[in-house]
Amino acid sequence: MERLSNRLVNWASILDDQTREQALTASRLPFIHPHIALMPDAHLGKGATVGSVIPTLGAIIPAAVGVDIGCGMIAVRTPLTVADLPDDRKAVREAIEAAIPTSAGAYNQDVTRPHTAARITELEDAAEQAGFDPAAHAGNWRLQLGTLGSGNHFIELSVDELGRVWAFLHSGSRGVGNKLATHHIAVAQKLAKRWWIELPDPDLAYLVEGTDEFWAYIRQLRWAQRFALLNREEMMDRVLTAVAAWLGVDTVERVDEVNCHHNYTESEKHFGKQVWLSRKGAIDASEGVAGLIPGSMGTASYVVVGRGNPVALRSAPHGAGRQFSRSQARRRFTQDDLEQAMGDIEYRHTSAFIDEIPAAYKDIDQVMADAADLVEVRHVLRQLVNVKGD
Repeated sequence: MERLSNRLVNWASILDDQTREQALTASRLPFIHPHIALMPDAHLGKGATVGSVIPTLGAIIPAAVGVDIGCGMIAVRTPLTVADLPDDRKAVREAIEAAIPTSAGAYNQDVTRPHTAARITELEDAAEQAGFDPAAHAGNWRLQLGTLGSGNHFIELSVDELGRVWAFLHSGSRGVGNKLATHHIAVAQKLAKRWWIELPDPDLAYLVEGTDEFWAYIRQLRWAQRFALLNREEMMDRVLTAVAAWLGVDTVERVDEVNCHHNYTESEKHFGKQVWLSRKGAIDASEGVAGLIPGSMGTASYVVVGRGNPVALRSAPHGAGRQFSRSQARRRFTQDDLEQAMGDIEYRHTSAFIDEIPAAYKDIDQVMADAADLVEVRHVLRQLVNVKGD
């Protein structure tokens, strides 16, 4: 840990100048209390740094939550061991890809399954209680439930240090969450202009607590966070169904489960005051709270429990964090590099994933070393099967 200023505390040993300056800029906003905590995986983001924890008094910055509201991870430990699995894993990868739409524009065409319909009903009721219509922002939001998306979102079958099989996936609130976030960022920017508020970056525009615009954002934010959590549950149901069919059994039991956000806001008490704590690429690491920290598509992931570090605002990193942008990665690496990095992991061989090559990300081992006073590692997961969207 190092203190970069009285309002910025840093855990990242791998930190470029642009990211450092972006975080310092946000930390100078007058309503930060007591400081921003910069996580080990910190990298440049929209307005606010990805991998930062931002506590605010009487205001909230929509871009400090991010456009994928509620993005996060779910992991389920099964009773299976690696010895129970067939050597040829292509069939289960293709079954998962058939069960879950994986590209950015792919949607579910069947939302009538009992568990799917029940989750949609829950979200319809929650939207009514929040006083808004999600269809005004994304008319097909119901079809987005149970979809993965592309980029760094993934589904994996992994094995832990004892040979036990886990299902693990990463996704958020999909297009509807993006539309909601984009709308409220624009509202905040419009209000800043109306009130002649000078900002160091337009994407640091904020909403003032007590205004109608503030509470509309909070209500819709909470709805999108719920959508994201249910979206992960929906996909996990389908993953485990595909695994059961692959093995010729009726069901695959859930022995243990963790489902956590890493792009979200909650009202929490820190250093004596109730603040709006925005974790943009960070997980809750309160003492004893279980969390998930994935690597890249070819490196280890971690099941952890929080240590409750107060200076880190009881938070921890959400993954490896990008080292090269997508365009930089495509210029620097080839499909052959990706093939070599993936080794014997079963995945769809395509050049579309070059920008997701492990070398485009920070060294997850270094990230975890930097996070040693934030979390305790319980399990280390190594991929057997990886599913991603173009």
